[in-house]
Amino acid sequence: MLIDCEICSMRDTTACDDCVVGVLLSIGSGPLEMSDTELEALDALSEAGLVPRLRLVTPEPEPPVAAAG
Repeated sequence: MLIDCEICSMRDTTACDDCVVGVLLSIGSGPLEMSDTELEALDALSEAGLVPRLRLVTPEPEPPVAAAG
């Protein structure tokens, strides 16, 4: 999974204050590539209350526009 704060819909909101990326890393440090195993570990830490949860919200892709004709 690619975690990129630059494309997160929640960027510059109060969600950043309680996001694991902002707590463990500095915002603006660039995209972060995480494996499924690393994401599972973060989920386990979050469920145990040791770190905030990931609050990444990526924008929905634009639907294709049909050609006029």
